[in-house]
Amino acid sequence: MQDPEHLARVSSPAYDLVTPSGRQRLAATDPHNVVRLILPLAGPSPDGTNHAAERSASLAADTLTRWQDEGVLVRDVEPGLWLYELRPAAGPATAGWLGAVALPPAGSTAVLPHEDTYAVAVEGRRALLAATATDLEPIVLAHDPEPEVSALTDEVRAGNPTLTVQDADGVTHRLWRVTDRGLLDRLTRALGRTEAVIADGHHRFAAARAHQRSTPVAGSDRVLALVTPMGLGGLRVDPIHRVVPDLDLDTAVRAAATGFTVTELAATNGVREAIGSWMTDAAEGGFLVTDGRRLVRLTDPSEDVRAAVPPEAPPAWRGLDVVLAHHGLLDAIWHRPDDPDSVLIAHSVDEALRTAADRGGVAVLLRAPSPSDVAAVARAGARMPRKSTLFVPKPRTGLVLRPLTD
Repeated sequence: MQDPEHLARVSSPAYDLVTPSGRQRLAATDPHNVVRLILPLAGPSPDGTNHAAERSASLAADTLTRWQDEGVLVRDVEPGLWLYELRPAAGPATAGWLGAVALPPAGSTAVLPHEDTYAVAVEGRRALLAATATDLEPIVLAHDPEPEVSALTDEVRAGNPTLTVQDADGVTHRLWRVTDRGLLDRLTRALGRTEAVIADGHHRFAAARAHQRSTPVAGSDRVLALVTPMGLGGLRVDPIHRVVPDLDLDTAVRAAATGFTVTELAATNGVREAIGSWMTDAAEGGFLVTDGRRLVRLTDPSEDVRAAVPPEAPPAWRGLDVVLAHHGLLDAIWHRPDDPDSVLIAHSVDEALRTAADRGGVAVLLRAPSPSDVAAVARAGARMPRKSTLFVPKPRTGLVLRPLTD
């Protein structure tokens, strides 16, 4: 059995959760930390050209080859799947199955995305996939409930795990390697009776499809995925917040008042505590705007603001807070384009407040949609704005990789 402390040192959060300082820290933790593959740092091109994605991907491919030659990575000989359990320090555990999932043909409803993607990010992941010929980290799919899948999951979980590791957030990751052909056949048939929504990894899913179109070789028709149940035993959804740089709070609020009811909230015990009270109060609504010192609530959008939301979109999509924030506030009132330089992403309140202070801007704090909201949007054929949902807990990157040739 692998040493849990070693696994913790060489594994990483998903690439899009790693900040530049976090990348530096992870790389310094161990010379074989997987962050060197998922976020490679390539220096300037010798000829002065700027092909950063290709240079980084080439560096990752060279590193991956060297690690395989040195025996750093162990290749499984017998085909199989991994049962993957994620157990937070508090709250219920999530369990799913990790393996290669076929990329569905156009028009299929077997796997449904629910978020928009950013072309530059997709191309970066595609270049990495093409250079390494390896799925370096899984996407996450939430599937319809299926009793036989649950029964087989419980059966395997009764045994001793193959790998165990605890991450810095206190989540314990336990994995069971399963090669029993009869059990896997039953599991595959049961999962085949379900449909799934992409919970995490829209850019990697889009990159896999782009790679399949451009390089239709053996193995490019599948993608590494953790398949978990929707609802009981599955993932929960946390919000992802927005930060608008170079916008002071007074200017932001004056503009917002043209389309929303604006209420300044008392923060007697601090802004963070006031935000926590708003987040947990089911009677609250709207969204919050803050510079880290003052806190303003925006509610009751005007008809003009509501009219900024595309009317042809399905009702499940038009009613989302994140949609109203993007179309009604960020675009129609603040006139900010939805690109990674104009609207920054923050995966926690603390990160949002810190980024707003660092960038001289304001944070827009949102509530999370429910898993059923996400599924309704996906099944209506609609897309939320990029980075609308944070499904947690997340699998650890670096525990299982999938060479496409396998």
